[in-house]
Amino acid sequence: MNSRFIAFLYILVLLTACAQLPKFDTRQVDKNLFPSHIAHDIKNLRGKTVMWGGTIISGKNLKDSTRLEVLAYPLDGDGWPGQDQKPLGRFFLSEQGYLETADYSKGRIITVVGTVQDIEQGKVGESPYIYPVLQSQQLHLWDKIDQKSNTGVQFGIGIMFR
Repeated sequence: MNSRFIAFLYILVLLTACAQLPKFDTRQVDKNLFPSHIAHDIKNLRGKTVMWGGTIISGKNLKDSTRLEVLAYPLDGDGWPGQDQKPLGRFFLSEQGYLETADYSKGRIITVVGTVQDIEQGKVGESPYIYPVLQSQQLHLWDKIDQKSNTGVQFGIGIMFR
């Protein structure tokens, strides 16, 4: 093989390995707060900045904002919610403006940096539930094809004969 072809393959492999991950501003984030903490101490925790993520349970467009109900999971270093771990509770996310709820639909995965606004009484099935309400500052909807467990470098060559 000639050296140019090998260099081309090397560059191609490096480029495919550089997947773009979201960049979150976490300077103000309190990484020790989870939805269950907020429900029991809203007076002291209102206004705190948190980074949570999880699976969308439902979404609704309101007059000036969109509200998502999210089941939270622990985040890894990239902000990916680990759905193979124990859930951390549910929360409501308020996003100013319009989000397409066909995109932000049940089962999709999001990560958000936001400010704790309040709590709201609600129900999960027939059980009463206290939801923390988070005002979004940064929101990332993970692609349907994002699979953290399958992260790696892949290279393939296809040949077609007619």
